Amino acid sequence: MRKILVLLKGYPRLSETFIAQELLGLERAGFTLELVAMRRPTDRKRHPVHDEIRASVWYLPEYLHEEPLRVLRALTKVRRLPGFGRALKAFLRDLPRDVSRNRFRRFGQAAVLAAEWPQDAGWLHVHFIHTPASVARYASMMNGIAWTVSAHAKDIWTSPDWELRQKLADADWAVTCTRVGYDQLMRLSGARRNVHLSYHGLDLERFPPCTGTRSPRDGSDPADPARLLSVGRAVPKKGYDVLLEALARLPADLAWHFVHIGGGDELSRLKEQAERLGIGARITWKGALDQRDVLQHYRDSDLFTLACRITGDGDRDGLPNVMVEAASQGLPVVSTTVSGIIELFADGDNSLLVAPENPDALAAALARMIRDPDLRRQLAARAEHKVRTEFDHKNSIADLERLFTASWNREN
Repeated sequence: MRKILVLLKGYPRLSETFIAQELLGLERAGFTLELVAMRRPTDRKRHPVHDEIRASVWYLPEYLHEEPLRVLRALTKVRRLPGFGRALKAFLRDLPRDVSRNRFRRFGQAAVLAAEWPQDAGWLHVHFIHTPASVARYASMMNGIAWTVSAHAKDIWTSPDWELRQKLADADWAVTCTRVGYDQLMRLSGARRNVHLSYHGLDLERFPPCTGTRSPRDGSDPADPARLLSVGRAVPKKGYDVLLEALARLPADLAWHFVHIGGGDELSRLKEQAERLGIGARITWKGALDQRDVLQHYRDSDLFTLACRITGDGDRDGLPNVMVEAASQGLPVVSTTVSGIIELFADGDNSLLVAPENPDALAAALARMIRDPDLRRQLAARAEHKVRTEFDHKNSIADLERLFTASWNREN
């Protein structure tokens, strides 16, 4: 099979283990990959999976003014390509609807990608259908290499319909990881209907069943409080401000301690909010951790919680991978009914779910779960069974292998 060039927004990134897992899965399935990223890494840590991926990685100029000679050399070279005129016309059609430095940056990055294209790569696959797919679309027009795209969550819901329609019209196919995202993209795909649903799933060998016994903590012992865990970036769509409000409303007689794992721009503000609410002493902020440390926290905790929401610009989670990870370890989940969460979790069956933006309802669900260890065990067992039977990442790799093979066969 031909080498696939995979275009990423940033690499490696702690918050995108699902992408790293997919890259490793494709390599294990026999694909040869080369990675290109639009941003250099900013995380201080790496997950073990990043070190297992064999593919080389190189970087486009994140900002055109940082590497002007590289950009100028690329533009000089790609101007001679047969498809450059088509790409330029597409850019000029797009520009009036998105007059921004970002639009110019994407065209310049596409020129660098096309100019420095490795001769042995015969396909372009891109993660995220917003800005990375803009680069892929222009580059594909320039060099004539077919392209495909994996869409996820924010990239679908914060992109204008006109742009999604264009990209779905030009891409060979698109794949996305939730039913709600699939329905949205199918609505915009027109007659092509070239969108496919494939859940990321987990590498279940990396997340084997937790063999330890879950604690019967019920929040009645101040010396051994119930352990609440959340893993996620401190960004608005995760709803951590709502979660803190809910924690502050838990009954006074409940003993609990909350651990947050993750980085994010809102961490300082959230810590200040916790202090204002009088719960700062009952919270530990761990910052970013690698996957091995996160796994141990899943096993040591009593319940997992996220307060996902839809933000004003439409941003939202799909099905947060950390919730699937938590469920794989028999850790019960309390969350909201946003987006793809309800595609794995069902309120009262294998989790407790409430409407978003409702700290009172979230507090009630948390209190119920804290007080009832038997309920936690029952719900968690059902969720873990569903993960292990329906969310194995090997299914997603098989889907991608089938899609790539069909596309190449059509070309030949």
